[in-house]
Amino acid sequence: MTQTWDPGQPGVLELPSGRLIRGRGLLRPLPAGPRPEFGLYLLGSRPAPVAWDSRWVRWRDLRLPADDADALDALTEAWRRSETERVEVACWGGRGRTGTALACLAVLDGVPPAEAVDFVRARYRRGAVETPWQRKYVARFRSPEG
Repeated sequence: MTQTWDPGQPGVLELPSGRLIRGRGLLRPLPAGPRPEFGLYLLGSRPAPVAWDSRWVRWRDLRLPADDADALDALTEAWRRSETERVEVACWGGRGRTGTALACLAVLDGVPPAEAVDFVRARYRRGAVETPWQRKYVARFRSPEG
C-alpha cells in the first residue's frame, strides 16, 4: 500500500507525476502527523540520527553539494522512494538547499530544468533556491538516464 503525505500538509510539494515530497527546515520542530519513512538531509555536517531511514548529503549552507555524484544518487533514491513512501528533504532553514533539491527532484519527475525553480517557488516556498549558483545547479541538472 502506498504511504504518502497529505497534499494539504505544510511543506508538501506535489510533483507532476503525483508524487508527494515534504520539504522542511530542521530548525523547526518535527510536524505533527505521520513520520517520514525516508529522509534526505542536506547539511554541512552529519545530522543527528533519526528513527527512519535517512541519508546525508554534505552540503554547506548557501552552497552546492560537496559531491555531485553522491547528490545525484541521493536525489534519485529520494525520488524513487517517494512513489510509495513518505519522503522528506530538509536542511536547517528549509529554503536554499531544500528548495534546490526539490527543484532537482522536479527535474527527475519531468519538469524542464529551466522551469524547475519557478515550479518549486510556486508550489513549495516563494524564497526557495536562494543563490544564483543554486539556480544554475538546477538549470544544469539532468537525470541519470538523460
